Amino acid sequence: MATREWNPLDFDIGEEEDEEGTPSPSSISPPLPYFNRDRHVAFLEMMYNLMPHHYQSQEINRLTLAFFTISGLHLLRALDRVDKDRVADWVLSFQAHPRSRAELKNGQFYGFHGSRTSQFPPDENGVSACNSGHLASTYCALAILKTVGFNLLTIDKESILISLRNLQQPDGSFMPVDVGAETDLRFVYCAAAICFMLEDWSGMDREKAKEYILKCQSYDGGFGLMPGLESHGGGTYCAVASLRLMGYIEDDLLSKTVTSSIINVPLLVDWCMQRQAIDGGFQGRANKPSDTCYAFWIGAVLRILGGYKFIDKIALHRFLLTCQSEFGGFSKYPGDLPDIYHAYYGYTAFSLLEEPGLNPLCAELGMTDLTAIGII
Repeated sequence: MATREWNPLDFDIGEEEDEEGTPSPSSISPPLPYFNRDRHVAFLEMMYNLMPHHYQSQEINRLTLAFFTISGLHLLRALDRVDKDRVADWVLSFQAHPRSRAELKNGQFYGFHGSRTSQFPPDENGVSACNSGHLASTYCALAILKTVGFNLLTIDKESILISLRNLQQPDGSFMPVDVGAETDLRFVYCAAAICFMLEDWSGMDREKAKEYILKCQSYDGGFGLMPGLESHGGGTYCAVASLRLMGYIEDDLLSKTVTSSIINVPLLVDWCMQRQAIDGGFQGRANKPSDTCYAFWIGAVLRILGGYKFIDKIALHRFLLTCQSEFGGFSKYPGDLPDIYHAYYGYTAFSLLEEPGLNPLCAELGMTDLTAIGII
């Protein structure tokens, strides 16, 4: 690796392929009948060193792509391929810092930027008009730092937590940035995960967040991303994982003798079980095709609740293998080309299935158990 600043996921800026040069699903080899760990490690090593130019449109999410790559390598027990110190230094360079403590109340969020393109330089007077981080990028940054063994207690967590409260809305939801953004369960989850990883809940009003989450549970048991919206696999994960991280529900609720819960657990489990389709995969919503990533989003909910034992694991395993690429990684649907997002959630799904050679998963944080408890 070159001696310049480590910049993971540098882009291969080759020419765009024309339609004739683009592989079609029919030209891809039949799926392998087993989980090919070595090819997956090679796929992530490629992403770590030189990301294909097709990802250039995702430049603003560079920290998120780095999280999928580095946490994925840890899931595959290949974290030795990563220069941990250089990764930590690179991630820390994205934190937004206030010039004074007074600026912590100016409405901006002093978390982490998603990439260099969102780090605007200060003007001639040293004032940066837009120095706000992003909630999702901050979750990814802290997760990467934990994965490479960096001590989170040594970062400027006070700036993160004080300014995090600027993003919480009166109804308990969160915006991802300080202005001009939507509010939904994704960002409640990011806020809860950030506070959990920093071991400090001063950054959010947990009671308000809990009430917002409860309003998102639908009549069929699942959770919509906002109150009144259709139940969705991603929203359901964000709701249940947030409640677990905040301490409002116990782990493995179904095995407990608790007679009541703040959420309708039987209806929720029923909704989740109905998401496993006839092909063995999981769908994110009713009447949608199976998709690799929902093997995690729905599977992790069932793992947290204690209902994972009820799924058809053999059928799920078979479906996931149809999405495994001969090049390593996983695709969204069978026969498609792989991408880093679905690759990562394919690995987490296989970890939930206890695939040999993978590290176990912390379902509520979406990373390895070893990372969650700080053993690297």
